[in-house]
Amino acid sequence: MPHTYTNFLYHIVFSTKERYLFIKEESKPRLYDYLGGVVRGLSGISLEIGGIDDHVHLLVKLKPAMSMSKFLQDLKPNTTNWAKREIHPKFEWQDGYGAFTVSESQIEIVRRYIQNQEEHHKKFDFETEFKSLLKKSGIAFDERYLWH
Repeated sequence: MPHTYTNFLYHIVFSTKERYLFIKEESKPRLYDYLGGVVRGLSGISLEIGGIDDHVHLLVKLKPAMSMSKFLQDLKPNTTNWAKREIHPKFEWQDGYGAFTVSESQIEIVRRYIQNQEEHHKKFDFETEFKSLLKKSGIAFDERYLWH
């Protein structure tokens, strides 16, 4: 085959350090715009960005040459530096993350899930949500090491 065809779609989730409530309502649009700009700068396509005060969800499309670890190694420090200037001087992201593959047929479902984070989190906290995402994706985890 003379060409390469890919469609690498990911639902990525990560929180602020120690889940501190840095992401206030007034700063969300600017933070999400900035995250989207960094995604574009890394040759990705941002399909949806959302979250609540202590974490974000991104639905992105990445090029095959961009590994998830490299993508987040570039995305998180870049947005941290911006957020320290624009949101709070102590702003930091947690070290880890969750990244889940998404099929083309599920894009709208994941998009709505991200758009409805405020409503979703009236019923579930971040820890419950994250464990649910891991379980639904068949990712084994040890509760003792999940948050530390």
